[in-house]
Amino acid sequence: MYFYELHEGDDDIFSDVLLVHEEQFAPEDFFELVQAVRRQVQGSYEDDTLIEAIANELEQEHGFTFVSDARLSASVHVAADEAENRLISLDDEQLERDDYRSLFAEFDADDRSN
Repeated sequence: MYFYELHEGDDDIFSDVLLVHEEQFAPEDFFELVQAVRRQVQGSYEDDTLIEAIANELEQEHGFTFVSDARLSASVHVAADEAENRLISLDDEQLERDDYRSLFAEFDADDRSN
């Protein structure tokens, strides 16, 4: 299995998705395939993001597997304090995946420029 990643955004705020394929693609070949699919779906996708639209198209037409939260079999919260470790429910009633998005941001507490 070979893993591929798509990023969308800039250096400060971005999203990414993972893809898996049984065959290895040269980075340049993968880039060209993504470019072709991007041109194909640009402006006509119903997914939340461009990279999700590309990932779905790569899965449907090119044999990739889009590693999305919908494919999770189990999720575990792990912490340094063992008492905080827990299994996270995947039940649709308790966890609606469409109700949230993750955002990662670097924060410099010493930066007082704003």
